[in-house]
Amino acid sequence: MSRLRRMPRQQQSATRPVRRRSYDQFCATARALDSVGDRWTLLIVRELLAGPRRYTDLHADLPGVSTDVLASRLRDMEQSGLATRRRLPPPAAASVYELTARGRDLMPVLAALAEWGAPALAERRATDAVRAHWFALPLLRALDGLTHPGIVEVHLDEGEFHVRAGGAQDGAAVYGDGLAARADARVALDIEVCLELARGGLTLAEAVKDGRVEVSGDGPLAAELRGE
Repeated sequence: MSRLRRMPRQQQSATRPVRRRSYDQFCATARALDSVGDRWTLLIVRELLAGPRRYTDLHADLPGVSTDVLASRLRDMEQSGLATRRRLPPPAAASVYELTARGRDLMPVLAALAEWGAPALAERRATDAVRAHWFALPLLRALDGLTHPGIVEVHLDEGEFHVRAGGAQDGAAVYGDGLAARADARVALDIEVCLELARGGLTLAEAVKDGRVEVSGDGPLAAELRGE
């Protein structure tokens, strides 16, 4: 009888390299979908565009995802070089996930998807969850091209978030509460106006002029948003 002991199944799966599903097509689109085509992956990217996030924060802002699926997608994103995990120093002493440079390169992809999907938000279903910062990407389209870059504090009925207007520096969060201490201007609007801006049916200047967007602040960015 052999004295070699069989390795437990859990250890076998842990030591065996995992081959992710692939379209096995020599095509840039197929290769991209190999990395981000799984359900939830791009929504995790959306959350991480706000900066480093803890696992519990990601789970809270991705209603409907199971803990197993979220953990699996995060592992896949690490293996694909889209995200990294690091330990924060004391007193936080928590692990956070954040996008790599390659992961941040997905921002225009998410922005294009948000623009394309905006018409599908004509009616909110009773089962739809909502988070205020989910409207950051659609709103960034309306803020594009501003002469004075800076941080804009955005107030919706559902909550508030902060966006970096006028382009984001490499590696910097484009939206998120981490930008709150540096707000250069504040705007208040509702989701309907935000969606009209995203669809291109309304410009920010028109919305401000009609009183549908309220702007406050004393700096040059606030003045530009008011059209002064």
